[in-house]
Amino acid sequence: MAKVTATYETMLVFNTKLGEDGVKALVEKFKSLIEANGTIDSIDEWGKRKLAYAIEDETEGYYVLYTFTCKPDFPAELERIVKITDGVLRSLTIVK
Repeated sequence: MAKVTATYETMLVFNTKLGEDGVKALVEKFKSLIEANGTIDSIDEWGKRKLAYAIEDETEGYYVLYTFTCKPDFPAELERIVKITDGVLRSLTIVK
């Protein structure tokens, strides 16, 4: 029998050009989205860090790691929303 839920980790890197308020709004947006579709285990804000290479001419990004439990169909929807959200430089979701 298949597992009904699984634990995932999503790392998002936000554009620091949005300013502190813009970044906080995005952190909150994804927190609300995940809460609506699953259970958040933790949100680890790593803060501003230098990128290994420039992305969209940016050299810094704001890193946030979300750990959450949800049904297996939600991560694909999360990735879809991440891709159409302005201000997200990079993202990665893995099954823990």
